[in-house]
Amino acid sequence: MTTVALAITDGMLHFELSLAMEVFGSDLTHLVNPWYDFALCGPSAVQVGRFRLEPDHGLEHLTQADTVIVPGWADVDQEPPAELVDAVRQAHEAGARVASLCTGAFVLAAAGLLDGRLATTHWAHTQELARRHPRVTVDPDVLYVDNGGVLTSAGKAAAMDLCLHLVRLDHGSAVANTVARRLVVPPHRDGGQAQFVTTPVPAPGNHPLAGLFPWALQRLDQPLTVEDLARQARMSSRHLGRHFKSVTGTTPLQWLLAQRIRHAQELLETTEDTVDTIATATGMGTATTLRRHFARTVGVPPDTYRRTFRTRTRPGPLNGERHP
Repeated sequence: MTTVALAITDGMLHFELSLAMEVFGSDLTHLVNPWYDFALCGPSAVQVGRFRLEPDHGLEHLTQADTVIVPGWADVDQEPPAELVDAVRQAHEAGARVASLCTGAFVLAAAGLLDGRLATTHWAHTQELARRHPRVTVDPDVLYVDNGGVLTSAGKAAAMDLCLHLVRLDHGSAVANTVARRLVVPPHRDGGQAQFVTTPVPAPGNHPLAGLFPWALQRLDQPLTVEDLARQARMSSRHLGRHFKSVTGTTPLQWLLAQRIRHAQELLETTEDTVDTIATATGMGTATTLRRHFARTVGVPPDTYRRTFRTRTRPGPLNGERHP
């Protein structure tokens, strides 16, 4: 069982704290048993906005966790408490995977965990993070950064993306997508390189591409081009590119590739299909093409990925749901 500890002190942001509790602290043993062993760790009773929390353990317990999550820090103009910074540093030195949500990156930076690494935080505070910690390379344009043992996310919704990313690393994409469905949020946003993320399907809204995304996702087995997408969206290829960049932060072809890789991950986890069959089903054409793009994006070949996640518990139906 993976132990997840949420580091809490006065001055945390309640939104990021709450979503981490919802993902890791809920009883989801019907998906994976055991689920996470979750604990709140703080120096004493903690005031978070208008909420008062009683921690399960002191901050020293962070060193016992496999994963430590640091929620958003409300006032970035103030230095985070030294006892929190020290506890997070000690947890990392003890081997814990440490992840910050939103402005929790300021705690990780103060602990020296981001020195020499790429990191992100809420866009409104990226310049301040870079100014205060010049040894950190701050990227304001990504949703989150995964450096392996140290992870950081941008603000609000991106914090959920990072939490689901951790679930995906621990239990596979099928489980992460099931958790996302339970929370009624878009599927987990996949990575370009191993540590970067682009948007697969933005939340529904009144944007010009709202109808295009589901149309394309139903045709991933077909050799879609930018012209095909533009024709379906009833706009020029140039306008399509501009709208795609605005809505997803990436290009149409990069987005398509990310969706094909994501679909390949799910098929590798949940079916016995050969790599050749999966290459056809995902529009990659050949197993060679799939292997090349998959290894470059995910970091391992498809066969290795399948062996890794075949040992995971596959998700069952959510309460009240039936498999098709």
